[in-house]
Amino acid sequence: MANLQVQPRPTPEERAQGLVDVEVGEDLTVFISTLEDWAANRPAFELLLYEGHDFGRTNNVEVSLLFASGEQTSTLTFRLDQLESAEDTGEELVLRFEERDGIAKLARLRPNGLDVELFHILTFT
Repeated sequence: MANLQVQPRPTPEERAQGLVDVEVGEDLTVFISTLEDWAANRPAFELLLYEGHDFGRTNNVEVSLLFASGEQTSTLTFRLDQLESAEDTGEELVLRFEERDGIAKLARLRPNGLDVELFHILTFT
């Protein structure tokens, strides 16, 4: 297990105002590294990490990827433990969620925006 520093969940004032340490699995730290590296090189995107709603639980991290260009803004928000794959192809970041029986939810982040597929059929060769 590794510790990840994230923003506190926006809750009532009794919560601490500084960064919060959340224990996460090693596999999820690889995903975070991929997300951070990809977003760092694309000025239209911003990566935000927050403590999830289930305080004190392992892997309790919520991810928001914000895209802003001109008057258009989009946000993709998910729990880190929902993510099954994060692949940086160079041109796009492909995020795969909740794959079952060869069908998954997919998000493709590109320099000019993002696409979300809630029913993506995976092809295995």
